[in-house]
Amino acid sequence: MERSTIVRVHDGLHARPATRFVKLAKSFEADIELVKAEKSVSAKSSVKLMLLGVKENEEVTVRATGADAIEAIEALIGYLENPLSGTGEEGAAPAEAKPVDVVPRKEPVAVQAPVSIQGGIRGVAASEGFAIGPAFGFFPQEIKQENRMLGHDEIPAEVARLRQAFATVQERMERSLAASNLAESDRGIIAALKDIASDEELTEAAAALVAGGIDAVSAAIGATSKIADDFAAMDDPYLNARADDVNAVGRQICLALLGQDDANLEAIPEGAILIAEDIGAWDLARAPLKRIAGVICGHGGATSHVAIIARAHGIPAVLGLGQAVHELETVNTVALDANSGLIFANPDETTARRFHDEIAKAEAVKQSLKAYKDVTPKRADGTVIEIAANLGSLEEIEAAQEAGAMGVGLFRTELLFMRHIHLPSEDLQAETYATLAKAFAPYPVIVRTLDIGGDKPISGIDFPVEENPFLGWRGIRMCLDRPDVFKPQLRALLRAAVHGNIKVMLPMVSGVDEVRATRLLIDECAAELKAEGRDHAVFDLGIMVETPAAVLVAPMLASEVAFFSIGTNDLTQYIMAADRLNPTVAKLNDVTHPAVMAAIALTAKAAVEAGIMVGMCGEAAGRADLIPAFLDMGLTELSMSPSSIQRAKKCVLDLGAAA
Repeated sequence: MERSTIVRVHDGLHARPATRFVKLAKSFEADIELVKAEKSVSAKSSVKLMLLGVKENEEVTVRATGADAIEAIEALIGYLENPLSGTGEEGAAPAEAKPVDVVPRKEPVAVQAPVSIQGGIRGVAASEGFAIGPAFGFFPQEIKQENRMLGHDEIPAEVARLRQAFATVQERMERSLAASNLAESDRGIIAALKDIASDEELTEAAAALVAGGIDAVSAAIGATSKIADDFAAMDDPYLNARADDVNAVGRQICLALLGQDDANLEAIPEGAILIAEDIGAWDLARAPLKRIAGVICGHGGATSHVAIIARAHGIPAVLGLGQAVHELETVNTVALDANSGLIFANPDETTARRFHDEIAKAEAVKQSLKAYKDVTPKRADGTVIEIAANLGSLEEIEAAQEAGAMGVGLFRTELLFMRHIHLPSEDLQAETYATLAKAFAPYPVIVRTLDIGGDKPISGIDFPVEENPFLGWRGIRMCLDRPDVFKPQLRALLRAAVHGNIKVMLPMVSGVDEVRATRLLIDECAAELKAEGRDHAVFDLGIMVETPAAVLVAPMLASEVAFFSIGTNDLTQYIMAADRLNPTVAKLNDVTHPAVMAAIALTAKAAVEAGIMVGMCGEAAGRADLIPAFLDMGLTELSMSPSSIQRAKKCVLDLGAAA
């Protein structure tokens, strides 16, 4: 069996998405291939998958043979078509909650010689910020190939030694993954490295070299270098940067073969600037990152895992210096401007003072925003504006709490359905919603019922083939047609509502009939729970306003529901008749277009006149330049990514102070 689709995973199948895709593929017994432009590779090899170079918006085919081929194709196609399925999975970092996998700047060419600019050296600005501190050189000894030829009788033992080294490295990485102090963003990176270390493409290539009579260390270097060169030759910056990861894994294999421990960063002093020719993500992720003030590296660029780790932890980083990094081996103090990529060795008093001033300014801004974590923003008239979080999984709760979220304005339930091979049970759903409610009590938690369609299918629901799934059988339309799917979710929500702060909203509503039909199902579910003697409670029912139809009949809908939440992402694409995933019409997806702003204003007016709450859960809710207009329209709740919450609170308070 086979099925083709367009890849919607952000930036394609680079390291972590490939790791998750492979893990999903390995959960099936079927033989599975991924095909791109007539080239096919095993879907159970992350190395082969990454080397296929699958990018976002490219067409691929999933081909499967075996007893569970149908289920495998449905699950893998669902992963490829749903951008959310690349987040919040098996301990990986949720993309919307952490500064990981951000859209990169174009990878600059590494500087191979010092470029003097007013006494500074320029590299690649990979993680913004300013830093100055004592230099800490990290230049581990290079491991060289022995190129020792084996006797025929030595080969079996050498192959066994090689395989044991691979197993040792995998075990070390597994222990690191189990560490409680490892950040979730770093956990995802180490999981990707472990997947490379266990990939048959690498292990068998190295074993084949040993079988041909080459010593294990030389074979490990040769096999990893070959794969790293393949990555380095690719034109995609994310995949190009994976060459460093493969070489880092190769080094760990060699160290295991030699019975050595690599140099580590445990001795780095507080506030030091880490300087290295090359540093693997494996080393940096396990380092005492809170002590590191900045990172300078000869290798790497804005899309390397070192850059990703640095950004995730707010560490300024300048990479890609090439051989120029060795000019810094003997310096005592280093200053780096990671906004422009400039490095100053042993800065003079004037330069040092300038850097200390810049650091103080940046810290002041950061600290000033932290002050808004626990504040309750109000308008000049005393109206409280709730600044809530958009979440897709329980793993994102901590980031939202740390940001000071006043509840959850949108909990997407799709991932709960998509991360399981079978439809999630009522009990599992009830436990998930209850955990969410308790985490944010007494603030409200708004759960969106299943918003899924042919563009992001799930196991257990057969979706028709549609020319345009965004205009097809999805959201409330599908749920009302499938009460066997919808009722367990409604029952679970009624059970979780006993905590007192659960609200429920319906997606893709076009008219009052859909709301009334849902109320009948809710009443039916409540009656069943009562008959069964199960605790449950009523909840406020609202809708997402994201279709033009809902905008035009907003006064009628306002008389049927307890609240509106405006979903600007879909509303914009429907108002503008422009697919928001189509790059050729991307400029039309502008929430500030007069037509879209008029639709938001009409929706808010209907809600205000009916006396119900109106909020927003689209990306526009976190835009400081638009918040004043939204509040003037009557919105009293804004839900956004956790990283925008403190800035939004400040914006609301500033408006109140200026009134």
